[in-house]
Parts: sequence; structure tokens; C-alpha cells
Amino acid sequence: MSFKPSPGASEPAIPPLTRPQLAEARRVRAAELFEQGRSSAEIARMLGVSDESVRRWKRVWEEGGADALRRRPATGRPPKLDDAQVEQVRTALEQGAQAHGFEADLWTLERVGVVVERVAGVSLSRASVWRLLTSRLGWSLQRPERRAVERDESEIARWIAHEWPRIKKGR
Repeated sequence: MSFKPSPGASEPAIPPLTRPQLAEARRVRAAELFEQGRSSAEIARMLGVSDESVRRWKRVWEEGGADALRRRPATGRPPKLDDAQVEQVRTALEQGAQAHGFEADLWTLERVGVVVERVAGVSLSRASVWRLLTSRLGWSLQRPERRAVERDESEIARWIAHEWPRIKKGR
């Protein structure tokens, strides 16, 4: 099991919006539409949400304005790594596992945990390393294909083209 950046993740592009960010954007757009005097049913169709959600947002908007529809900071324990540390870890991981002294250039949860500890000085559990990789860095699980080293694609193609039809005819 190894981890790699998701396709396109190595490009210095704007990261995709997270689910909470998308939900907030949807609510803020609804507030703009409320101000235009659009109906709840029309807003629900435009935003692809239920009528009940729009009615709930409208009550909140009427009581507190558009700011009341914005996300609130998450409660609970703050993350062990701040954004700057996450970027340091990203840079370190993009150098490859071999650059950090590992034999194969594959990332595992344990290896990433070791690099996080070296780079940021923070010890993370396996579950926290998984969340770091998938949620904060946008990486995905990559499993290597299991194939024999001796596998010869041209010989397989020849066998399928010549031997298999001969064997089938023998029935």
C-alpha cells in the first residue's frame, strides 16, 4: 500500500473546495437569492437542495443576515499540525520516500508518520496520518498491481492469438 498525490495534485493549482466550504458557498448564494426576492422553491431548484433546507436557511438569514449562514469554526481539539506545517510535510513527501532514507519509493502510513515527526516534530497516530493524507493533502490510496516479473506481454498476445483458438477447436 502506498500513497501518491491524486492526479493533478502536484500542480500548483487552487485546491478543490472541501464539502463544508461548498455547503457554505451554497448557503451564501441562497442569501443573495433571498435578497433578490426569489421563492424558496426556485432557490431549492437552482441550488439542488431540498425546500426544507432553503426554508431553514431563510429563517436563519432573516434573524441574523448573510453572516449567520457562514461556517463557524470547528469545535473540539485543534489539529496538531497548522497549515504551514502541513505544507512542510507536503514538500517533504513530494521529494519521495527514498529521499528520506527508505528503501523503496513507496509511502505507507508508518513512513509518513516518521516523516511528519522529523519535519514537524509532531507524533501522529495511523488514523491521523490517514486524515492528513486524504483530507488535508488530497492524496489517495494507490495499490501497486501484482504482476510476475517474468510476465511477457508479447508471448501472452501470441498465445491468445494462436494457441487459444487451436485449443478451442479441439473440443
